[in-house]
Amino acid sequence: MAGVVTQRRFGWVVLRGSPFVGKHGATAAAPRLVPVRRGNLCTNLTHVSGGRQLSTVSTAGGNGGKDGEGCVVVVTSGKGGVGKTTTAASLSYGLAQAGHRTCVIDFDIGLRNMDLHLGCERRVIFDFVNVIQEQCTLNQALIQDRRNPGLSLLAASQTKDKEALTQEGVTRVIRELQKSFDYVVCDSPAGIESGARHAMYLADEAVIVTNPEVSSCRDSDKMVGFIASKSRRAETGQAPVRQTLLVTRYDPARAESNEMLTLADIQELLGLEVLGLIPESKAVLTATNLGQPVIVSEGDDAATAYKDAVDRFLGKTVDLKFVQPKPAGLLKRMFGSSS
Repeated sequence: MAGVVTQRRFGWVVLRGSPFVGKHGATAAAPRLVPVRRGNLCTNLTHVSGGRQLSTVSTAGGNGGKDGEGCVVVVTSGKGGVGKTTTAASLSYGLAQAGHRTCVIDFDIGLRNMDLHLGCERRVIFDFVNVIQEQCTLNQALIQDRRNPGLSLLAASQTKDKEALTQEGVTRVIRELQKSFDYVVCDSPAGIESGARHAMYLADEAVIVTNPEVSSCRDSDKMVGFIASKSRRAETGQAPVRQTLLVTRYDPARAESNEMLTLADIQELLGLEVLGLIPESKAVLTATNLGQPVIVSEGDDAATAYKDAVDRFLGKTVDLKFVQPKPAGLLKRMFGSSS
């Protein structure tokens, strides 16, 4: 039944052996949502959407670095514009706020944005490429967040291109950071070119960010296979990079009306446990323009969702919110869309 497509809810679902689902395991059947334990990562099948169970993750310390060194986490996707930098900024900030020394590295050489998300664009003197080319020390290039002293940024170069990165140089810098930080978060650029390859190569953990639409899921599926086969862990025969799913710009009402993929659809297509579900929110743009991570936007649903994702990453059991549409108000129930 390779390449078979069947009608269901959103319009279609690709089954076993297709060029879409299972691209990172071409002969595998579509993922089954059953309880599993992989390493010390547990799935918690407690949430239901459209009659299907959703598995969320609980990581207890993660893969971690070797010999007690810091854990390297890559935030990636494959597709541009899905919220990788937004996610990396909030994840890093949340980890530091929880008491873990955290450094976030912007790998988008020539198109840096993490400095804007953290509100420190005017403080960038030296950058990642300067450190690799030994034009400054690592300590000179690190920028400590003014609101959260446990968080530091290593900014990307705005004037170089991605060819300035070398595997030897990137490895040297990350290994040095692992000695001083509990988590090294790598904000990956779009695509699977050199910048993304360098960002994911040393990863212990990978957060796959996707939007609830088909092209984004397809690119994410490609990245899942890329990490599973091209990372240092894969090359050296170590335990595989642990990959989890974070869905952004989710609107449960639109998903329920078949205008976008449901969370269960996405999880079935990618076969990853859910780390976070971030609802569509105006606060995301506002936070970026203010130079602060979304996670600090008090009272906002997206901020709450990012806080929950950080808690799950750190091993806490947190119910998945924003899966179902909010109940309609009285006027809307009475008058519909005209209210």
